[in-house]
Amino acid sequence: MTEFDAATAAVQAALDAGARYADARVMHRRYESMTARNGDVEELTQDESIGLGVRALVGASWGFYAVPDLSDAAARDAGRRATRTAMASARVPGPPVDLVPVEAVTASWASGCQIDPLGVPLSDKGDLLVDATRTMTEHGADLAEGLYQIWDTAKWFVSSEGHRIDQRIRECGGGISATSIGDGETQRRSWPSYRGQYGTTGWELVESLDLAAHAAQIAEESRALLTAPPCPAGETDLILGGEQLALQIHESVGHAIELDRILGWEAAFAGTSWLDLAQLGSLRYGSELMNITIDPTIPGALGSFGFDDEGYPAVKRDAVRDGRWVGVLAGRDSAAMASLDYGGSVRADGWARLPMVRMTNVGLEPGPHTLEEIIAATDDGVLMDLNRSWSIDDKRLNFQFGCEVGWEIKKGRRGRMLRNPTYTGIGPLFWRSMDMLSSETVSWGTPNCGKGQPGQIGHTGHPAAPARFHNVRVGVSA
Repeated sequence: MTEFDAATAAVQAALDAGARYADARVMHRRYESMTARNGDVEELTQDESIGLGVRALVGASWGFYAVPDLSDAAARDAGRRATRTAMASARVPGPPVDLVPVEAVTASWASGCQIDPLGVPLSDKGDLLVDATRTMTEHGADLAEGLYQIWDTAKWFVSSEGHRIDQRIRECGGGISATSIGDGETQRRSWPSYRGQYGTTGWELVESLDLAAHAAQIAEESRALLTAPPCPAGETDLILGGEQLALQIHESVGHAIELDRILGWEAAFAGTSWLDLAQLGSLRYGSELMNITIDPTIPGALGSFGFDDEGYPAVKRDAVRDGRWVGVLAGRDSAAMASLDYGGSVRADGWARLPMVRMTNVGLEPGPHTLEEIIAATDDGVLMDLNRSWSIDDKRLNFQFGCEVGWEIKKGRRGRMLRNPTYTGIGPLFWRSMDMLSSETVSWGTPNCGKGQPGQIGHTGHPAAPARFHNVRVGVSA
């Protein structure tokens, strides 16, 4: 049995058992990670799994079944079981479930990769982390950590509508962090971001991060933060670095525009959304500088693919245009329920999980300025970067974020380093206050986005550049 044979057998068995639609995914994933601490390799993980997941639609209800066995008998049994589960759920009356149409295609897609990350010798990867963490300890870090992660995923998708799609997606990335401990104070600095930078690409991404070259500086900055003055409390102009703005997009835009949350289908883990579909196309989400796109076609970004897990092709769409909310992240069923004509944002984190609406690359299009121009135009403010903590309510509306480092901005110049910088706001009010935006965009990768029950870990991308926000509450009042 080939992977396509197993998926085809599962789909046919689901139809024979009474499903009106069925699809099946075979996924083969290899994973590798390594961590180092204070000059020594601490942990090496290598995993591999392969299996088949089947969805069946009966009436208004989905059924799902998964098996780690690609034999004909196991695949057909999985298809029948998925249909029986859907039939059991269909006994409870519900609104009809339609699927947004999509062209059935036979296709192959692979992400770009110059250096196969699993082909790089373990000794070379270990030396990279060991050298960087040793340098950090030599420059004052009490705890120096480094890691990389690699995912190599092959997928085979078949649907009862005629899809036959195979994809190979290679993802990797890494980073380093230095922690310094003082009298009642602990500070961390990371490069290039907390837990690292990731993309849908090869080992060339890790090489481009040049971890060893930044090790000394972040160690010294973590120690300097121990005695830096605290971030003052009050309302001021806030400049966010691109890495922190990427998380701001993720939490206060990306999750909020997931259609299953808006419809109330997803509420068990991290809540729903403050958005109301009746306002799609009219709601003022942010200032006219705010242009958010949903774009799984960006080469090398972590949320990129050729087709989602419903066989929908990767397409760039607007989520916010000139500050107005115009689009959502959707699946074929949720889009039909909302009378929309597109899907394309459904993925599962493995063969044993039901596909669900997930972020792809949700990012902010670049603006007309540079970071230095934004600083020069700011008379009194705070620059913050690299996330340290985050908190947002169940509707993705009210938030509070902490960053690793801040700098005082006075009369257009960057001044003192500030420790424990924080800021808080309400999503649409915050985004409406954005009045300057840089053109220096980076597609930041987030490999640890949690959603669903049972929980799934999604890989998402967030193009972002530094931006300024007016009259934001920062710091913690005594």
